[in-house]
Amino acid sequence: MGDFLFLYLYMKTIYNGSQILVKAALDAGCEYFAGYPITPAAKILEYFSKHVNKSFKFLQAEDEVAAIHSIIGASLAGKKVMTATSGPGFSLMQEGIGLAFASSVPLVIVDVMRQGPSTGMPTKPSQGDILQTQYGTHGDYKSVVFYPNSLPDIYNLTLEAFNTAEKISSPVIILLDAALINLYETVELPKKRIKKIKHILEFGKSSKHLSGLVTDNDGLPQTDNYEIYKDWIKEKFSKISSVSNKFNILEYTNKNNSKNLVIAYGFVSRLIRQSSNYDTLIVKKLFPIEKRLRQITKTYKKIIVIEMNEGQYTFALQSFFNKKLDQVKIYGSDLDPDRILKSINEKL
Repeated sequence: MGDFLFLYLYMKTIYNGSQILVKAALDAGCEYFAGYPITPAAKILEYFSKHVNKSFKFLQAEDEVAAIHSIIGASLAGKKVMTATSGPGFSLMQEGIGLAFASSVPLVIVDVMRQGPSTGMPTKPSQGDILQTQYGTHGDYKSVVFYPNSLPDIYNLTLEAFNTAEKISSPVIILLDAALINLYETVELPKKRIKKIKHILEFGKSSKHLSGLVTDNDGLPQTDNYEIYKDWIKEKFSKISSVSNKFNILEYTNKNNSKNLVIAYGFVSRLIRQSSNYDTLIVKKLFPIEKRLRQITKTYKKIIVIEMNEGQYTFALQSFFNKKLDQVKIYGSDLDPDRILKSINEKL
């Protein structure tokens, strides 16, 4: 038995969520990480600090404001970059995220959510930052948001996040929750060479203005012409939608010809037990919402969204579908499959 166990562990390596995220980022070509320690994301910073060498640099910044602006500067210098934080730090980064969006700077930002708002409950899991990824910064703004529900997902979607940031020249966000980042699982890493997209910076025809002001096609500030703004924001949104629509990151289980569908994401989606009363849909790219969801959901009589908040993704999906959805709100103390199944059945 001992020899068999050794062979199994040799073939598939055990990681925790933080370790596999760092491994994926480095495999994707990350060259610089800046962050500030915060529960429950501090281990990510710690693991990155152990990989400093000639091709990878690391900074423990004085706060999250410094961290986000540091990686913006490094990206402008031609490096692939990442930062990681939790809710309070993510709030502090919003101005920098808006600047990166306006200035077409590719970044990857990890938000390991915890119970909020404010300092909240630092060691308790939550999914409370869903809408902040879309509305945290002022003005019109969009971002691509991935949300893995397993360690193999963390690896694969981190690779996708770096490549997507380069394709859209804009920030990409990876959401995780404390329950997932501290999980240990076996992960089988790919044997073939990983596809990496070259670092891309949009400098316009001749120059790049870095104040966050709206710019024309030459990269020069234009602050009094709404026609330029309309063209500018339309082009940015179009690029994000075009790249995002090529993803098909859904796990749809339709075994029972049920009239009921349960939608979930992140760690919570691991706890949904298949029942004869409903089918399941696990979403791993929250935003932009995939158009295929309309096709999948149109035949269901009742749709229930289950999440660790007061209904944030439910609100987003209701706007997308233009119809009322049911929701099951759970909290960290409710992460019991039997209790969740009971809550779902009470809605049916």
